[in-house]
Amino acid sequence: MRPPPAKYFNTTGPCDPRLHYMLPPTPRLPEARTLIEMDRYFVLHAPRQTGKTTMLRTLAADLSAEGDIAALTFSCERAGTTGDDIGAAETILLQSMRRATEVLEWPKELLPPDPWPQFPVRTQFGEAVSAWSRRCPRRLVLLIDEIDALQGNSLVSILNQLRDGHNIRPDGYPFPASVVLCGLRDLRDYKIASGGAPDRHNAASPFNILADSLRLGDFSTDQIAELYDQHTQATGQGFTKDAVDRVFELTQGQPWLVNALAHEITFKMKMTGTITVESVDIAKERLIRARATHLDSLAARLQDPRVKRVIEPIVAGMPPGTDMSFDQDVAYVHDLGLIQDTRALEIANPIYREVLLRVLGDRTERFVRADPRSFVLPDGRFDLMRVLEEFVVFWREHGEVLIQQEGYHEAACQIILMAFLHRLVNGGGQLDREYAVGTKRLDMLIRWFYPGPDGERLVQREAMELKVWRPGESDPTPDGLTQLDRYLDRLTLDTGVLVVFNRRSKALPWAERGAFEQATTPSGRQVTLLRV
Repeated sequence: MRPPPAKYFNTTGPCDPRLHYMLPPTPRLPEARTLIEMDRYFVLHAPRQTGKTTMLRTLAADLSAEGDIAALTFSCERAGTTGDDIGAAETILLQSMRRATEVLEWPKELLPPDPWPQFPVRTQFGEAVSAWSRRCPRRLVLLIDEIDALQGNSLVSILNQLRDGHNIRPDGYPFPASVVLCGLRDLRDYKIASGGAPDRHNAASPFNILADSLRLGDFSTDQIAELYDQHTQATGQGFTKDAVDRVFELTQGQPWLVNALAHEITFKMKMTGTITVESVDIAKERLIRARATHLDSLAARLQDPRVKRVIEPIVAGMPPGTDMSFDQDVAYVHDLGLIQDTRALEIANPIYREVLLRVLGDRTERFVRADPRSFVLPDGRFDLMRVLEEFVVFWREHGEVLIQQEGYHEAACQIILMAFLHRLVNGGGQLDREYAVGTKRLDMLIRWFYPGPDGERLVQREAMELKVWRPGESDPTPDGLTQLDRYLDRLTLDTGVLVVFNRRSKALPWAERGAFEQATTPSGRQVTLLRV
């Protein structure tokens, strides 16, 4: 008999325990089983590729195996093409349900009616699952995946049919004991779609039975170590504790990224021996450069007006919006997994932060013609001052055009400088960026690797602070020097660079912009001040 294939880290689709290293799904969200046992209807949501489908399939299999429940997971994805054609959506959903039961090898008495009984459009789905509930000897539980795929009137109709069946269950009407709606969106969106208000007390929606919907969380450091240890047990190849900690730092536990880094190292890079922090950093760069499907889909979201409205002030360091519609946009961007939470407004993890800025800077990078090798000193170090002088020339020639073309207009200066630096640093070093809404600044750290006298690998670190002088504001230089001081304290560096962009109408003509000065921080550090 052929031996089973070696397991690997999964980056495409649901996990299969026969093929993939994976954590037990249901302990990640124990509340889901409890709510199903209480016959509740609820929402389970999380960003893409966090393990939702794997969770649903495992939960359904576990519940069905115990003999009291017939739990079925099926997807709405195929019905997403129907738009407002409610009849077509209902037909495809019922086909998807039947197809999902055919691979389960259930006894005949648990299967849905064949054929489905016929009812008018807008009632067909609800009446069909009612007929199935009537004939099934067990409590029927539906775990509906990719509910977000349904659009417009089709989504409204399915939600309303579920609401109607839910509300008359106490009168003896046969209907699923529990329904789980699984997708990207949080509870409030399904309330709105089914005709209610987005508050927690709206009696018009069946989904007001929970104070909140359930969100599938990311991995902890311990869970990453547990996942990676499966590879160690199978192959003998270990991960150092520092490597695991670095993975968590870069991903903040986002499941796809955790698996993708490990897959890159163990399969694509074919690393041998113990996996270290250096291996993780190399894998991170490779992932970002390759722009895998998951990362590319996130990047594509940047042009969504709701996403732009949230991400732009984060990159620019500007204060966030204060109206209710902004709060709704923040919740939407959080549901997509782009930000950590709805209060701090920070990008979800360093890898996403890097990807978003590289995507936004693509246009600028195409304008950069300088040869990165020309900025390397004879001893292998990076000539930052010469790079900044080159940036002044670049800014005078292209800055005005690039600012006008940049869709993220308020963050244009930051995006252009970061893209310019990335084009020249990438290959021999790394560019780390830190930014957050309301800070009115952006911190950057260049890490440049070069050989020492004895061949050892040395790291040159150069810190920069970016500020923008906007119309109606006072000169941000004093605040920038204070902030740069704090940044240098944190990095234990003696000197750095403050760049101040002038966006006022009173700024110098473009051909004259770019002046270097020496400045002193509040603690007495001598730093370079570049005014552009």
